[in-house]
Amino acid sequence: MYLILAIPLAIALAVFFIPSSKVAGALNAFGYGLELIASVWFARYILANKHIADGMLYSDALSGLFVLLISIITFASALYSIPFIERDVQSKKISQRQPRTYYLLFNLFSFSMYLVVLVNNLGFLWIAIEMTTLASAFLVGFYNNKHSVEAAWKYIIICSVGISLALLGTILFYFTVSHNGAMHSLNWSDFISVASKLDKNVVKIAFLFILVGYGTKAGLAPMHTWLPDAHSQALAPISALLSGVLLTTSLYAIIRFAVITNAVAGPAYTSHLFIFFGLISIAVAAAFILVQKDIKRLLAYSSIEHIGIIALGLGFGGSIGCYGALLHVFNHAATKALMFFTAGDITHLYNTHNMRKIRGAASALPFGGPITVLAAFALGGTPPFSLFFSEVIILYAGFVRGAYAAGAFYIALLAVVFGGLIYHFAQISFGKKPEHIVAAGTPAIAKSAFIFLFVFVCFSGFIFPDFHALLKAAAGIVQGTR
Repeated sequence: MYLILAIPLAIALAVFFIPSSKVAGALNAFGYGLELIASVWFARYILANKHIADGMLYSDALSGLFVLLISIITFASALYSIPFIERDVQSKKISQRQPRTYYLLFNLFSFSMYLVVLVNNLGFLWIAIEMTTLASAFLVGFYNNKHSVEAAWKYIIICSVGISLALLGTILFYFTVSHNGAMHSLNWSDFISVASKLDKNVVKIAFLFILVGYGTKAGLAPMHTWLPDAHSQALAPISALLSGVLLTTSLYAIIRFAVITNAVAGPAYTSHLFIFFGLISIAVAAAFILVQKDIKRLLAYSSIEHIGIIALGLGFGGSIGCYGALLHVFNHAATKALMFFTAGDITHLYNTHNMRKIRGAASALPFGGPITVLAAFALGGTPPFSLFFSEVIILYAGFVRGAYAAGAFYIALLAVVFGGLIYHFAQISFGKKPEHIVAAGTPAIAKSAFIFLFVFVCFSGFIFPDFHALLKAAAGIVQGTR
């Protein structure tokens, strides 16, 4: 656990003193390659030992799954950052000194996300999530223009309001633990041990604050309003981290509190809330996806949709629903990160985010264009891509539960989203390429990031040894049976 937390801090210290952006980027990518190896080893160790507790840190299969997820997306983003940042330096979008600041913030952002999923103390969990906001806000406003600064401030203000509500929820949980459980601790493991003694009504109110508070950071509708602006203005590799990892680490916090709430009040209470917010999020995303003009805002609303799908899976519950939700966390992260990478190449070549001005991307980007088309179908939940299977598992969980109306609404909304995504990306990818656009190749390092993620888009995480066992164990923790 300490090694996983130490690597980003060590990289941050090293790259800040390296003047060359290429060397700093290469060192950054190498460091996250080591982090990925450590995370795979760590996940396998967790499987063998069930959980590890050491002071303020605590890990179980759920932590191991999220550590692995963070490592995969940060490694891909570190690879893609090398040509992306170098391209911005050459085009004078950023100065020669700014890459050092970028890589410093990149590593602080990554460190804070690892800390979220490894800390035991729920007060420090709150601090770690606030750290993710502060580190990533500077990356959202990195270009320092009117729109990016406005998006960064909107992100800080809305998420700070949300996290204040989450703090109130954490205080209420502590109140009932100290008053009814006779335990003065904020450790999640201690909360679970006295769950049977806690006041059910206080826990229900506290969880509602947690869900709305951390749900704001996770992008659940109607608390999602910061997300489209932040995603559209952040650098492409940071948008991948925001969508693929940041949102789900906030969901991780909600899940931890939901496990406690289920142990106290039964699963029905959290289930109804998850289903409600899940369907609302998918519906809001579906409506806005249809009318989008900005390619990165389109992907941002797609993130809201998939966060809603994950919440819906958690709401349907049971072993199938929890398994499907966690699998969807993994599948969405890989697919959305790939989409933001390709969107970064497209917007750089066409010098616009406006999809109505982008045509013929499949021919203008001989490597990235076809990948964009395939990834768009994957994002829409088309077989045989991985998102299709997790979406079907969640649907099956709803039917097993008997939630036929919610399941039918879910299918209808998925059809709307699929139609919107395919329409927009067909317009972008095909048609006549503008005469002033010269076809551009994709750097080898960027290609490696694309291929790395595309493997997960096609095969999910099952290429890793023991991934299914890790996922099943994590689902058992969410369900409360492990």
